[in-house]
Amino acid sequence: MKTGNKISIAALLFAALTLQGCSQRNETYFTKHLDFPEGATLEEKVDMAARLVPTPQQMEWQQMELTAFLHFGINTFTDREWGDGSEDPALFNPTELDAEQWVRSLKEAGFRMVILTAKHHDGFCLWPTKTTKHSVASSPWKDGKGDVVKELRDACTKYDMKFGVYLSPWDRNAESYGDSPRYNQFFIDQLTELLTNYGEVHEVWFDGANAEGPNGKKQIYDWDAFYKTIQTLQPKAVMAIMGDDVRWVGNEKGLGRETEWSATVLAPGIYTRSDSVNTALGVGSTSTDLGSREVLAKANELFWYPSEVDVSIRPGWFYHDNQNDQVKSLKHLMDIYYQSVGYNSVLLLNIPPDRRGLIHENDVKRLKEFADYRNRAFADNLVTDGQTLWTAGSGESREYTLKEGSPINLVVLQEDIAKGQRVEEFEVEGLVDGQWKSLGKGTTVGYKRILRIPETNATQLRVKLLSTRLKANINNVAAYYAAPLAETQDEAQWNNVPRESWKVTAQQPLTIDLGDMVLLKAFTYAPANGEAKPTMAFKYTFSTSMDGKQWTEVSTPGEFSNIMHNPVPQTVAFEKQVRARFIKLDATTTDGKPAQVSAEEIGVTRLVPPPAPKLKSAENR
Repeated sequence: MKTGNKISIAALLFAALTLQGCSQRNETYFTKHLDFPEGATLEEKVDMAARLVPTPQQMEWQQMELTAFLHFGINTFTDREWGDGSEDPALFNPTELDAEQWVRSLKEAGFRMVILTAKHHDGFCLWPTKTTKHSVASSPWKDGKGDVVKELRDACTKYDMKFGVYLSPWDRNAESYGDSPRYNQFFIDQLTELLTNYGEVHEVWFDGANAEGPNGKKQIYDWDAFYKTIQTLQPKAVMAIMGDDVRWVGNEKGLGRETEWSATVLAPGIYTRSDSVNTALGVGSTSTDLGSREVLAKANELFWYPSEVDVSIRPGWFYHDNQNDQVKSLKHLMDIYYQSVGYNSVLLLNIPPDRRGLIHENDVKRLKEFADYRNRAFADNLVTDGQTLWTAGSGESREYTLKEGSPINLVVLQEDIAKGQRVEEFEVEGLVDGQWKSLGKGTTVGYKRILRIPETNATQLRVKLLSTRLKANINNVAAYYAAPLAETQDEAQWNNVPRESWKVTAQQPLTIDLGDMVLLKAFTYAPANGEAKPTMAFKYTFSTSMDGKQWTEVSTPGEFSNIMHNPVPQTVAFEKQVRARFIKLDATTTDGKPAQVSAEEIGVTRLVPPPAPKLKSAENR
């Protein structure tokens, strides 16, 4: 496997010991990975960590800042988040598919790359693959002659947008899934088609999803073979999530860490040693500390493994009609931006095309607002002298002049990460009415740190480096004023039967008397506080009754797909309306144990009859 530059332990130890007093110009750098010499002291490890740098591909990826996900496929037409592989390909039939509309909308919104779900867990392929009939070639779209991957690749070429593919390792349709050698070859064949037939691919995105296939078996993935296939066919592509170029931030809410180290002790999941290394260090993808001196002291190696923050513009990852009014507000998107791009990460925002094959007009409108606001907010840099490289160590500070007469509420700091990530702690002060005033503090900087501060009228800024690794290289200090945003989006209304009339008649399985007969068209499961818990529901059956004794199971997908990673309300629409007074949710966790669901986490949507037409008055007849 590729692990960056390799030199002997003796040479590393020599470098660590002799470079302590060297000047910046004589520094030796380690690309992507380094091994600490046996017996290295903490200071020697910190010295080496400061000189770990990204590959050219990782640097180019970081500089994009904004990338887009397009979740599109058979789920778009079944109204599900995860398909089970039994879907009829005939369901896939977008009426107005326009990949240029996708790319043009994203380009205008400031995105630099588009990643398509070429195959999701259902196994349905968006290109006419030779490996399976479960693809667009078996659909009525373009009489089976269509190729979504090609149309997107062509649109990316036209609009000079980078192009990436997501290929799900978990395949709930493939007959060979669970027969590890056969399926691994099947997957490599699919990967080879995507990386051979569509020009340059800039990012290959795998998640680690691994559950039962159609034969009830689980698969053992050959990550090493997958990795080598990518390196052979697309050597310039970054490999994300289940790869060693780009790391998952650890949630699907769009929230990065305030302390985000790209030089991290977390071993990439595709390495066979990753479980033992990460367990010994007590770290995982959701850990808050992945690179401090405390964890460096226990580590034997270090990786340049930057964070990618993924989140959907809607509650779900695939398009659902009932979420058209739940597109994230501009304020919510900007909060995500500040906590992703502004926290030394790249933002991967999902915008799912609809059943027409278009990005819905509500999403396009919000994307335009998102771009317009960012363009206004970052148009006028109020620091006059912040683009000169400043090389400084712990305890040093530098003052910068601000334009007169303009308030600021954002401060941007950037390091030259081609020389490593080195800032451990900093403080920003402003000269207000002749007095220096602390405006805010932070820890890591990395490629970019955006510090939100109270609106301030200052004449100067002072940046203080409270702690660094060797000498930090600050190549940008900027300040801006962003107009405050109000939260205008209402919470989704996913329950319209008053809870005052409800009575819980049993807790396991959860059984509720609604208090009266209602005509239901959907129910919703909304995990409390939007938090993932081991006891939350995954598999379920939903039943209704008129008397609480005789029960009828309602036909539903029976699975809250992806709920453990994206614990947002999931609404299940019924195929036909259901009369009920009692409802029952019998659910199990991902481990097959009885789930713990409270009545407050369940909502029901009753069919509301349209208002009666108003009779015209005699004088208006």
